[in-house]
Amino acid sequence: MTNTALFVALSYLAVQLVSNISSVKVGLVFDYAVDMGVFLYPLSFTLRDLVHRELGKEMTKRCIYFSVLINLLMTGYFAFIALFASDPSSPASSAFDECLSPVWRIVVFSLLAQLSSELVDTEVYHLFEKRFGEKHKWGRVLVSNSVSIPVDNAVFCVGAFARTYGWNIVWQIFLFNFVVKYLISLFSIPLIYLRSGREKRVAG
Repeated sequence: MTNTALFVALSYLAVQLVSNISSVKVGLVFDYAVDMGVFLYPLSFTLRDLVHRELGKEMTKRCIYFSVLINLLMTGYFAFIALFASDPSSPASSAFDECLSPVWRIVVFSLLAQLSSELVDTEVYHLFEKRFGEKHKWGRVLVSNSVSIPVDNAVFCVGAFARTYGWNIVWQIFLFNFVVKYLISLFSIPLIYLRSGREKRVAG
């Protein structure tokens, strides 16, 4: 495994973990209630593409499964430690319980959205790569993300919120998240061309 492959695989995992934790905070953006993980999470789609470029389809799928497993273990551990009473002298401990004790409906559909969208991303990227080879690398990211982001949004928004809010609210959440994710995804496209200096010399 090259240094680049190791770096992008670890970055993919880190972005998944940090964005899921960040989603606990719901902030106001232009008067919309938005989970704060939405600004980081879209990078995971392009990082997945980088993992695919470096390690191939099968290893990428293993990374996706591993990421879902790590997120599930993290959430399970948060739920476990929330079972213990907080020390009254530590206000931060009770705040932890309020913030990070998981809502399992949201957790389950978040992980299902992650798994389904990332696997779809993998298949679309693979088909594009087979069709065009080393040409149009930007297209791999653009096309695969254009398919996987709506899948991610649909699974998460409908599964997590349809029974809690009216369809007009679910649509607003879907639309805002889609726009933010897609814009950040577009800005991340140049990442597909990054390689270490050593690997550039070898490739040349």
